[in-house]
Amino acid sequence: MKSNRTWLAASMLAAGALIAGAAGTSIAEGQATAPSVAAPGAPGGPGGPHGWRGHHGGMAHLLAQLNLTPQQQASVKTILAGAGPQMKTIHQEMHANSLKLQQTQPTDPNYANVVAQVTQANGSLHSQMITQREAVRAQVFKVLTPAQQTQLATLQAQKQAQMEARMQARGAAPQ
Repeated sequence: MKSNRTWLAASMLAAGALIAGAAGTSIAEGQATAPSVAAPGAPGGPGGPHGWRGHHGGMAHLLAQLNLTPQQQASVKTILAGAGPQMKTIHQEMHANSLKLQQTQPTDPNYANVVAQVTQANGSLHSQMITQREAVRAQVFKVLTPAQQTQLATLQAQKQAQMEARMQARGAAPQ
């Protein structure tokens, strides 16, 4: 059960990162300054003083390290902005399901039915979220040059290794 919660939390975090990235790009588009992607942590770049990092890093943080051309930046912004509303809707529905569970007490005679409904609904929503996230990932990947694709894969592997090291340091086994 704990691994399911961890998996769901990681998925929701990923969805949040995409939504935050899309929101950050929307904010950046509204600003007249910041014509190019800033290095991570560099002030003045799209998405505010932290470049394209989005919420807790994520794909946008990795993309900021790839020296994207202005055309690539525009394409990525369009992709993220297009995916944002659907990811936000999925996240909101999952949150509503979570609240429904929290508001239903185990002593409620309908508790088992509510749990079954939420489980089924969240399974479907989670599937939609993964499909949407991977569609965005595939679209962004097509925008990158072969060298940038290789660099992104290296950065993702490094990020995964760092996450696994943190999990092991906390005493949790990687999944």
